[in-house]
Amino acid sequence: MANRRLNPASLLRRQRSRRRRRKAALQSLPAPPEKKARGGPDALQRYARDFARGLLSARPSQPPPRNEGASAEGEMLTAVEAKEGRAFLLLPQGQALTFTGKCSLTCLYGSVRVFGFNIVPDQPPYHLFSPYSHCALTIEAVAYKEPEKSGKEMKAEAKSILRAHLVPRDARCKLMKDFIPQCSMILLERLDTPATRFIHSYSNFSHIFKAKKAPSFTPEDTVLASVGAGKQDPRNGLVMSQSTLSAVEELVQACQDEDEGCPIVLVCGPKSVGKSTFNRYLINILLNSLPCIEFLDCDLGQPEFTPPGCVSLINVTEPLLGPPFTHQRTPRKMVYFGATSCEQDTERYIDTLKYVFTAYERDVPLVINTMGWVKGAGLLLLIDIIRLLAPSHIVQISAEDFRDMPQLSPEYIHCTAGLHTRGKALLRRKSLNGMEDSGQQGLAQAGFHPPHPGHQLLCVQPEFPGAGNAGTGRTHSSVLRDMAILAYLGQLQPPSVESVFPLHSLIPYQVPFNAVALRVIHTDVAPAHILYSVNASWVGLCQVPDQVPCNADGPVLLTHTPICNCLGFGIVRGVDRDKKLYHILTPVAPQNLRFVNCLLIGSIPIPNCIFLNQVGIEGDIPYVTSEYNYDISGAGKLKLKKHLKRREHTQP
Repeated sequence: MANRRLNPASLLRRQRSRRRRRKAALQSLPAPPEKKARGGPDALQRYARDFARGLLSARPSQPPPRNEGASAEGEMLTAVEAKEGRAFLLLPQGQALTFTGKCSLTCLYGSVRVFGFNIVPDQPPYHLFSPYSHCALTIEAVAYKEPEKSGKEMKAEAKSILRAHLVPRDARCKLMKDFIPQCSMILLERLDTPATRFIHSYSNFSHIFKAKKAPSFTPEDTVLASVGAGKQDPRNGLVMSQSTLSAVEELVQACQDEDEGCPIVLVCGPKSVGKSTFNRYLINILLNSLPCIEFLDCDLGQPEFTPPGCVSLINVTEPLLGPPFTHQRTPRKMVYFGATSCEQDTERYIDTLKYVFTAYERDVPLVINTMGWVKGAGLLLLIDIIRLLAPSHIVQISAEDFRDMPQLSPEYIHCTAGLHTRGKALLRRKSLNGMEDSGQQGLAQAGFHPPHPGHQLLCVQPEFPGAGNAGTGRTHSSVLRDMAILAYLGQLQPPSVESVFPLHSLIPYQVPFNAVALRVIHTDVAPAHILYSVNASWVGLCQVPDQVPCNADGPVLLTHTPICNCLGFGIVRGVDRDKKLYHILTPVAPQNLRFVNCLLIGSIPIPNCIFLNQVGIEGDIPYVTSEYNYDISGAGKLKLKKHLKRREHTQP
């Protein structure tokens, strides 16, 4: 399996065999069923048919050549504005609209695809978020099974749909004039959420969803602007290489084969090669036919559903139609690691993964997101993770000029030593030297398991501009982390109020000292200074299984960092030493706060804009100073590497 890409004859035989199996399966499929809810019993068959017809394939990496005079994508787009904040669009089959902005999409007639997810009538509206910090979203009209009606009857049905949505007569006439078979009709509405309002309140991010002005402004652009969308060049949208599409097709087929069990898909690769984009696209494709997908997020720096510094397992039931800061959700199980990198404490990171992974019940497919640290010790740690999680499929994404990462074939994983585990070759050498070969027993006792027998390696090469070059990304990773934290805190905003309330105007919870224990994760703090560390800090609200000891004289301190459930996050707004109270702002529901008995303080900072943009403050801004001197001894951050030396380097 490891050399399948290096052996053209073997690859050709596999391709021919796959085509024969697909042809035989499609010939045995019954006629398309009537329209059913997503995830119904015939959904997988319908999906296989659509995939074979190319209805679910992504736009190729190079756009097809256009006729002379076709100046931009969307030339055949028909758009009308019904009233303020609402627009109706008519898209012929194959026509696409790439845009920047945010809006709500409802499919009224036909079928459209957004980021791999198919949207049809009778589904609820979907929120689309397309900021300039990420690749632009594309709405594409795809083929669908037409009802057994005449063209006149279909046109009458479309007219009735427009009347039901109170579309003015002139707008209806304009749309119906361009109505043809296999076209799709959608409704776009202006979208505003508490999280986006809160992010927009900070000047650094006030233009995150505003599109650049197009060189030529058409009437359709005016209609799109009324709902908060701006047409973009299709080259700014999702670019999928042929190797990416082949890998997705292989994984979809694996999820359909019930005899093989639920696949575990691990996606890995260096920074800035599109791992997160691949994960979102794959999840959306799978949700076309499956009711849910499990997602294990091992990336501390750029997690998908949580603020940074977490390892989490979440059940995904809705498509991901935006970047991570637009879909912050509560996982089924989450641990707050407290840092954006595990380089300083890899053993605790492995223990954290084992703790979270135990919640996976193996009843639905699992997608695993990994870190972009794949050099040196990072590669060895990745080998440990693969042995621990035992994936059935490994998707290795690497840029064309990235040669430092070997192919993670089953043989390589089996024989190569990791950071905390031994390889087969090393164990054999020690056994020949007369030592007891107890390595495999030790791995099993530590929770490690051998990789999936013959796990399949899928190598993917991205073709978007700047792939693999971390310095050419659209937005710096620290900015993306700030947006994720702001979006999480945006949940504090009242959903029914349009104005934004500053954080310092909200009423915090009062938590007694003896109700929660404290632990600073990333460094050692003297007990006398612990309250200085807690004040104005980002904290994980956690639940340790042990009872918190009572300390009437001061805060309760833990002597070690626990690996425990994290229920959410908050900001310690202040500490009242006289009344022995912490003042904490958090969006966690009150019924869940009663389980919190531990506050973990890590190295994840509160975004600077929260401190600098405190509205209504006169005089000195609280917690802000310009007189700090980093030249003072001890003023800088101290880095401690807590992981042990690799075992193969230790003396027997």
